[in-house]
Amino acid sequence: MSKQQVPEWADPEVREEALDPQGVSRRNLIRGAGLLGAGFAAAAVGSSEAAAAPSTSYVSDPELVYLVGDHHVHSRYSHDAKYDFSQLAQRGAQFGLDWMAFTEHSNFGHADKGAAAENAEVLKARDENPRMLIFQGVEWYIPAAEHGTVLVAPGPNNVALLQQFEREYDGKLTGRADSTPANEQHAIKALQWLAAQKQSGYVDDVLVLANHPLRLGIDAPYELRGWRDTGVCIGMEGAPGSQGDADPAWVAYRGSTNAQRGEYVNAPSANSFPGYPADAYRTYGGFDWATATVGGLWDSLLAEGTLFSITSNSDNHRTIWDTWKDGEFPAGQNFDSLGWKPSPTDSGVPQPGSDFWPGQFSRTHVGVTRYGYLEVMAGLRAGRVWVDHGQLVDGIDVRLAAVGSSQRGVTLGGRLRVRRTDRLELRVTVTSATRPNYHGLLPKLAHVDVIRGVVTGPTETKDSWKAPDTRVIEQVDVRRCTGTYELRIPLGKAERSHYVRVRGSDGRRNGPGYLGSHIDPAGPIQHPPNDGDPWLDTWLYTNPIFVDVS
Repeated sequence: MSKQQVPEWADPEVREEALDPQGVSRRNLIRGAGLLGAGFAAAAVGSSEAAAAPSTSYVSDPELVYLVGDHHVHSRYSHDAKYDFSQLAQRGAQFGLDWMAFTEHSNFGHADKGAAAENAEVLKARDENPRMLIFQGVEWYIPAAEHGTVLVAPGPNNVALLQQFEREYDGKLTGRADSTPANEQHAIKALQWLAAQKQSGYVDDVLVLANHPLRLGIDAPYELRGWRDTGVCIGMEGAPGSQGDADPAWVAYRGSTNAQRGEYVNAPSANSFPGYPADAYRTYGGFDWATATVGGLWDSLLAEGTLFSITSNSDNHRTIWDTWKDGEFPAGQNFDSLGWKPSPTDSGVPQPGSDFWPGQFSRTHVGVTRYGYLEVMAGLRAGRVWVDHGQLVDGIDVRLAAVGSSQRGVTLGGRLRVRRTDRLELRVTVTSATRPNYHGLLPKLAHVDVIRGVVTGPTETKDSWKAPDTRVIEQVDVRRCTGTYELRIPLGKAERSHYVRVRGSDGRRNGPGYLGSHIDPAGPIQHPPNDGDPWLDTWLYTNPIFVDVS
């Protein structure tokens, strides 16, 4: 019997000194669970005990291990993608993912045939890649809006749930794409239906994330709030996929004329929300305008005092510089008749594309205390999430505590209850990148920004996309810092309920924020068409920590 294939950090024969810091923390996680070595794969896949839901009154959150993932990946079971599951899973493993989700586009062929056939491939991919948690989900055409990831916990009913959901609630399959009140309400009914499936025990867990929310400008602020209030839609992509679209070398090779990171090349349409400015249809430092604008749409949601997470992912369909071309359909067949596309073939010549492989550039880090599918989903729901591009750092830990407290403090997604007279301290531990990234560059964090916003409570103006009391309150120059270092940043007296989030940059490309330098003096900026080398403009963002003042 051949030796089980496991990652270096899960292989006890690999010395700890040979691992990077993230590998060490992952090893400690599975060692504590008794999973180090041969029992790792079976125990991880079979895990069913979810991490505890976040408390609203933590004095100190547990130590977390951050697992790297991608919740938005397409295979040849999507009509506009081309890769086999094995290719994507192997690439994900190559680029350091711990978990990934196949989220195929809804289609009649997929709902009727593809989803079930895809499940067999998911099971096979799990066997071939024991170090990785592989989800099967779907990319939902949200009625009256954009796309969304529907992430379902593995189980006997996950395929049936996806099939029924596509047929009854997908905007494309049901003809509900236009922005009408009836279609908007159908999206709410869809989320409520998903919530009922979890509540009944039909599936162990299900959650939704809004994908590339401002790409077309059709996810209105009131729609995002409505989705959030169902409890099933827990957040959105802070940064879209397709980050390679405007790489200058790739642009020159294929002769593009208007390439933008994320393929954000659109203008307002009849279905767009009229309150968004034209600039909202572009990315800033590769991040969606909703996230990148300090005091903007994301902050307006957080200012209501309710968590709404962000993520980052590949949205992989077609990787830049890759030479594989679409498989050819047998005579008389098409995607809907089969439910999938034939396997690709290698042409030897770079093919059209705009994406990176899963994990190659975009990463979502989810904090867990145990290893497993439900643990990852619980971490996402709890908001224990930070994201980065280009492997900017090896790790970041953010804690908020009262000055002088010996407690570790509350971490991402959590809530700290304090008195008005309490003085607060933000503790940020950064582990610098220890090795070249997947572009051959050694990343270097230049500055860490602290962003604070006042919690004003639920808004009466559901269309609002501004949080006027949010701004960058501290920018720390860390260019001379190396290794693992801690920043202790005093925040003064609590005074009012608020939230704090952290942002970091390589410092190569920034300028006054969209709402002015008095709010954000050195934020991400748009790039000109065809001039968006993603590896030379990298950022990290963390989820917020809330402070409830009594």
